[in-house]
Amino acid sequence: MSLQHPIVAIVGATGAVGAELIASLESRAFPLERLRLFASERSAGRRLLFRGEGIPVEQLNEDSFPGTDIALFSAGSVVSRRFAPMAVRQGAVVVDNSSAFRMEPAVPLVVPEVNPEAIARHIGVIANPNCVAIVAVVPLWPLHRHIPIRRVVAATYQAASGAGAAAMEELRASTAAYLQGAAYQHRVLAHPYAFNLFSHDTRVDPATGYNEEETKVMRELRKIMAAPDLRIGVTCVRVPVLRAHSIALTVEFERPIAPEQAREVLADASGVRIVDDVAGNHFPMPIEASGQNDVLVGRIRRDVSDPSGCSLAMFVAGDQLLKGAALNAVQIAERLISG
Repeated sequence: MSLQHPIVAIVGATGAVGAELIASLESRAFPLERLRLFASERSAGRRLLFRGEGIPVEQLNEDSFPGTDIALFSAGSVVSRRFAPMAVRQGAVVVDNSSAFRMEPAVPLVVPEVNPEAIARHIGVIANPNCVAIVAVVPLWPLHRHIPIRRVVAATYQAASGAGAAAMEELRASTAAYLQGAAYQHRVLAHPYAFNLFSHDTRVDPATGYNEEETKVMRELRKIMAAPDLRIGVTCVRVPVLRAHSIALTVEFERPIAPEQAREVLADASGVRIVDDVAGNHFPMPIEASGQNDVLVGRIRRDVSDPSGCSLAMFVAGDQLLKGAALNAVQIAERLISG
C-alpha cells in the first residue's frame, strides 16, 4: 500500500487506547483524508474531538468498512476476531491491538524499530504486540544486534492502564476510599488495588505455572526478534500505578559486555532515552515515562551473579497506552502509507 491520504477507521474509539490513537494521529500529523470512529451501541452518537472537529462515533456493524483504507482495532480479541476479517474483505488493512492474531504464522507481529520489513508480508492483518513485549524489545533489540542475547529474565511492574480505562478508574476510586477509611468493593480487577500489588490476574497454566500474560510476552518476544530459541522467563505483576509499565531486565549475552558499551548502543537507538543518573539516584520511573513516546532505560549495570561478564541488569519504563499500544499502531500505519 502506498496512499497519500488514506481513510482511517478506529474501532474501540471511546476506550483508553482509542483516545490515544486519536491523539497520536493528530500529534504526528498523520496525513489522512478522513477519520471514522467506531464503538459499541452504547457509545454511538458521541462526538470526539480531532483536529478541532467533533467526529461522530458510529456503531460498529458488519458493513462499517467499505472505503476504509486502514482500520486500527483496539476493542478486544472477541471484536477483532469477528470484525477484522470483515474489514479486510471490504478493502482495509487492519492493525490489531488485541491478542487475536499475534501468534498466527501468516500475521506479522511488528515493532517498527525492530522488524519494519515484516509489514510488507501482511495479507490484510498486522498485529500490534503485547504492551510489555513492546516496552522490553525496544531496548533489547539494539543490544541483541550488537551482541546476540542468549537469555532474558524479566519482572514487570504493570500499571492500571494495561487493563483499560475501567481499571484506571478503579485505582483512583479505591485509593480515594482507602485514604478516607471507607470500604470499597473492587469489581474490575480480581484483588484490591489501592496500596497493593498482585500477580497479573490472567489464567495460570497448571503445566508450566506461567500465566497467560507471561506466556504472551515470552512467545511474542521470540517472534518479533525472529529468535525462536531465545530463553526467556517472565514474572508479570500488577502495581498501583495509573499509567506506564516498568520492567526489571537481566540479560545474558553470547559474549562479555560492559555497561558502558550498552549505554553507547542504547544512546543511538531509536525509541530509547537513557535515564541513568547514578549520582542523583535518578532512574526510569513510570511517572516520567507517562505521556512519552520513548522507552526510558537506566540502572544499567553488570549482573554480579554472572562471573563471565556476559550479563547485564537494567530497568526500563514505557507508556503502555502510547508506545505499548496506540503509538506503535500509528507507527505501523505510517509505514503502510510510506510504502
